[in-house]
Amino acid sequence: MRILLTNDDGIGSPGLWAVAEELVKVGDLVVAAPGEERSGAGTSISLRKPIWVQEVPSKVDGAQAYAVSGTPADSAIIAISCLFPGEFDLVVSGVNRGSNLGHDVYVSGTVGAAMQGFLHNIPSIAVSMYAYVDIDYRTAAQTAALIASHIESGALEGPMLLNVNVPNLAPNQIHGVEVTRISRKNYCDRIEKDYDASGEYYVITRNEELEDAAPGTDLWAVENGRVSLTPLPDQVVSDRFFNQLNRIVPELEAALRTAVV
Repeated sequence: MRILLTNDDGIGSPGLWAVAEELVKVGDLVVAAPGEERSGAGTSISLRKPIWVQEVPSKVDGAQAYAVSGTPADSAIIAISCLFPGEFDLVVSGVNRGSNLGHDVYVSGTVGAAMQGFLHNIPSIAVSMYAYVDIDYRTAAQTAALIASHIESGALEGPMLLNVNVPNLAPNQIHGVEVTRISRKNYCDRIEKDYDASGEYYVITRNEELEDAAPGTDLWAVENGRVSLTPLPDQVVSDRFFNQLNRIVPELEAALRTAVV
């Protein structure tokens, strides 16, 4: 199994290398990520602009690593189409510092990079942390590797874009794993107005007070110490894939409870 790992936090992100350490145990790993942080880039690509790729030292033995000058989506496209055409069996994007919940998924560079795998008919996973400081990436990294193993075994199959959000807890502290739907409110809806010498301007900031934390949503899951697995695109996912996910939930929960910490 050949796995592409990318992100939107950049090639130096600790979350990227935390999950790389777990994914390299599952398959042949290639890391291709933006050379700098590109959060909020969504699905944007660098049309008609030069994109440079540089092989860089890998922080994990057995993995190849490349820094890409463009967006997260650019990184995935270049790796899939040019660096290793036709070779990837799975795309993983993350682990992102901060969550990607609700309608935020539509502006997320983490999800945007995974979307490129999905559009190239490759099973794809976006993985994010429900935390910004003092982050313990172990649960997210191990969850990604466990899902990758189920894809390799055929327990999860077919077209797949899975958005995973993980509470900031050690694996044996997780309260469970939940197959969820996205919350209805987004983060990026707070607008601040200010002035400078050039005149009036606006700043879009993050609203941390999400609504719709109802049972069954991604926000409810992470707020209650549970790993959230949200199939995308929302409202288009087949019952068959939901059933596949629900069948592996007990195995994921058992593996996390018994993980070495």
